[in-house]
Amino acid sequence: MPAALRLLFLGTPEFAVPALRCLAGSSHPVVGVVSQPDRPRGRGRRLQPTPIRQVAEELGLDLLQPGKCGAPEALEWMARRRPDLGIVVAFGQFVPRKARELPPLGMVNAHASLLPRWRGAAPIERAIAAGDERSGISVMRVVRQMDAGGVCLTRELEIGPDETAGELAGRLSLLAAEALLEALPAIAAGEAVFEEQDAARATPAPKLDRDFARVDWARPATEVYARIRAATPRPGVDVALANARRTFRILACRRSDPGSPPRAGRVRAGRGRLWVAAGDGWIEVLRLQVQGRRPLEAADFLRGSPLDADERVAA
Repeated sequence: MPAALRLLFLGTPEFAVPALRCLAGSSHPVVGVVSQPDRPRGRGRRLQPTPIRQVAEELGLDLLQPGKCGAPEALEWMARRRPDLGIVVAFGQFVPRKARELPPLGMVNAHASLLPRWRGAAPIERAIAAGDERSGISVMRVVRQMDAGGVCLTRELEIGPDETAGELAGRLSLLAAEALLEALPAIAAGEAVFEEQDAARATPAPKLDRDFARVDWARPATEVYARIRAATPRPGVDVALANARRTFRILACRRSDPGSPPRAGRVRAGRGRLWVAAGDGWIEVLRLQVQGRRPLEAADFLRGSPLDADERVAA
């Protein structure tokens, strides 16, 4: 059997939690955990610990939260733990060469796409918005260029036709943990083969901003529905009502036909149901949230906010 590897884990958000838990329960000891610094969150802007910090403290693992993981004090902290291999899962910082080369076996990353498709910070959202039918996890070497290292293992799954980015991320986070556990024996034995990616087939998956959630309701309904799912739960698609002068965020929706011809941007309500028309079909809003209010089912929203018959999305 290959020898156990001393692992250094780099990760930050909830997506990385299943991988850390699985690795911590494996035969390979996690000798240190590196996470991004805590950030202020919520309405009160209070400092909140990262999900990985919470798990590291729960499991009693040594933790570092540097502003830059390549800073001299961070490199010294990592070196003292004598890792054999670094594991990166949604860390969120650039890992410089001195950090990458600190473990003798380098670092590998469990990336949430079928590389070389969707290199970058938002592969899950970009895959759904593009209408991809499949996604997966690629275990690859961490190199200077983002998500460009050789791949030693790929695990795939189908994207559900109604799946949101949040739902797909939950499934992919579990798959990332499984893929890492599957890859480690070959890496420990020196038998892992890292195949170079075809750079000509690479597609970028840049970080999301609010523009990603701006929906053009004149586009086909299939495209609009994909964009809403891709932006759920973050950054979230907002619908501004022209007549009611109210704005709500779509939390859940589906394709549905209320039985009348669509006119892009038209809003229709009836019998506790709420629809918004895209270019060639309708999107039914199932759950929504007005800023500063609790989430509501569409029927509950309509009881408190009756809509005009000629309601539409504001330009």
